[in-house]
Amino acid sequence: MYISARERLIVEILLSKKEEITVKDLADEIDVSTRTIHRDLKELEHTLKKFDLELIKKSGVGIQIAGEEGRMEDLKLSLFHLSYNEYTPEERQTMIFCSLLEAKEPVKLVSLAHDLNVTIATISNDLTKLESRLSEFDLNLVRKRGYGVEITGDEKAKRRAMSQIIAQNLNETEFLSLVKENIQKKSLHTTDSISERLLGLVEKNRLLMVEKAIEEVNEELPYPIADSAYIGLVVHLTLAIERILQGENINMDEAFLETLKLTPEFKAAEKIIEKLKNVFHADIPEAEVGYITMHLQGAKLRRDKEYLLEESSFQTALKAKSLIMYVSEQTGTDLLENASLFQGLVTHLKPALYRIKQNMGISNPLMPKIKKDYEELFHIVRDGTAAIFHDLHVPDEEVAYLVMHFGAALMTGRHEAGLKALIICSTGIGTSKMLATRLKREVPELKELKNVSVFELNKMNPDEFDLVISTIHLPDYHRPYIVLSPIPSQEEIQKVKRYIAEGAGAQPEGKRPVLQETNKREQDPKQLLEGLEGIKKYTDAIVDVLKGFKLARVNGPAKVQSILEEACEDLAAEGVLQSGEQVAAALFEREKLGGLGVPNTALVLYHARSEQIVKPSFTIYSLEEAVTVPAMDQTVIEADSMLLLLAPSDYSSQGLEVLSFISSIIIENEQSIALFESKDEKKISSYLADKLDQFYKEKLTELRRG
Repeated sequence: MYISARERLIVEILLSKKEEITVKDLADEIDVSTRTIHRDLKELEHTLKKFDLELIKKSGVGIQIAGEEGRMEDLKLSLFHLSYNEYTPEERQTMIFCSLLEAKEPVKLVSLAHDLNVTIATISNDLTKLESRLSEFDLNLVRKRGYGVEITGDEKAKRRAMSQIIAQNLNETEFLSLVKENIQKKSLHTTDSISERLLGLVEKNRLLMVEKAIEEVNEELPYPIADSAYIGLVVHLTLAIERILQGENINMDEAFLETLKLTPEFKAAEKIIEKLKNVFHADIPEAEVGYITMHLQGAKLRRDKEYLLEESSFQTALKAKSLIMYVSEQTGTDLLENASLFQGLVTHLKPALYRIKQNMGISNPLMPKIKKDYEELFHIVRDGTAAIFHDLHVPDEEVAYLVMHFGAALMTGRHEAGLKALIICSTGIGTSKMLATRLKREVPELKELKNVSVFELNKMNPDEFDLVISTIHLPDYHRPYIVLSPIPSQEEIQKVKRYIAEGAGAQPEGKRPVLQETNKREQDPKQLLEGLEGIKKYTDAIVDVLKGFKLARVNGPAKVQSILEEACEDLAAEGVLQSGEQVAAALFEREKLGGLGVPNTALVLYHARSEQIVKPSFTIYSLEEAVTVPAMDQTVIEADSMLLLLAPSDYSSQGLEVLSFISSIIIENEQSIALFESKDEKKISSYLADKLDQFYKEKLTELRRG
């Protein structure tokens, strides 16, 4: 089968749309006249007939491809396998980009023109358009008559460009299929699709070896990696191996590398490199370990229980609160009480800010749809990030991810429901939350929605769910499932409702529908025991904090050091600490690393985890005279309330979650800050008890569901 590049583009657009699109919108998207579109559509009708598909034209509404889902998938696959001798301008420019990034010496324009079957003038025009893309990566295009053309710049920048090209152009499903070794065999003739050319940047067997090494180490990480970040890490590492084997090494500032060595991710990165050294028999420099560490640090998108005892997390929480306040004011909706939104933003923002500061870049395939469907909210969030993160340039891709968190919060509605669904997403926690919230609102029959990544799917028991919903095709999943867009259309919502009405899909022969078994599952004794142990740990932590809470007054002028020493001596006398002196020393050391004052308040928060701390403790020291302390945002504040939050070094995750929750409620809103500044022990104690009671009830509900 042969179709032109433009016809192929039309088919791809029509297949991606769940609703009709007008000829004018189609012409605008491709940047041609409506007359040209009408001419191309006549040719396309013949192609569609070969796949038992039809082009539906509704006067005044638009056009749409109609037919069985399976036949549409066949057409998509055919487009993927098609051998092209013609490309769209964007594809051609991307392929020139790839060729120049791969080349070790200047490339002649005539060679590029021959490869892509166009004139030298066309190549020259493409190169002019490429120059602006190159500047985004701090790369330069060198063009000299008789010399050729080449891309110059830092190896780090070249790799970032390669990674982003792959992320932006390679279909996620194709990539996941490849990684899982079940991509369908290509026909015998060599294909030259854009996806194939992009995959040419990385050797497929190496890709699979790298993925295996990461998967093994992934099990040892203290948090699972989001799929989008996982893919980025696999691509980055495979590119790194390719470039190392070609003699292209990367450099890193020694001082920065030393700071990375102190992080837990560095140990995981060393294990990955050790595995790759053995597989490829190559000497991999330590700087590469540093860059893998940065990728791991930038991948913590799915850590729902990020502990605010980490300084960077607390600073991020302050920024998240500011952003929530900004969006609340602009939308007229109070979002400050939405704990899920707050936690989601903190867990997303921390790695996002790290990526931005390290100039690592990110791809967001949903950005165009988010910009279109949530235009007003997108502008509000973008303006908010510009105001709050004024020292950083937050790219639109990151803004779009933040919009998804806010969109989910603004859509949230409560319904009584009865079914359990498994949602598989591959673009991070924001996507799954938005999809889950939309489904809960639009499909009240759904009671519980569990989000997992495609890499976690094989660990799930599908019999525990009434239906499985995915935002991507699952090539090796052989049970019924529904594919939805991350931001589903009304037509897709109706598809879910029809699926439920028909009995939530066909079950394997001899098995009754899960719908009828949902309420009859046997209790797993081990699961029950784990749940009860979890509840006990939450209970113990809350009891310890509430029993030990006190507000002590410090009379007269005093230095921070003497206040902390005295506080630790008192806590040691009460049996909270083994050595007050050692804990005080740990607090002093922590203070040297950066400011602890809460910006724009009179509060300073000291915290530590140590083997010298016997049980958790939260105390406040009210100062008669304020002290000047550095704040978390590099400013200076006058503090007259010192908050001390302490935890044992080997404390349970449940206990740390309780202390993290206390950190978050201090800065929850203007009222909570005013309360902690009030020095009113009775009111603070009552507020603390009320909030911890709410927290405990939510955890009970969660554990009973699980």
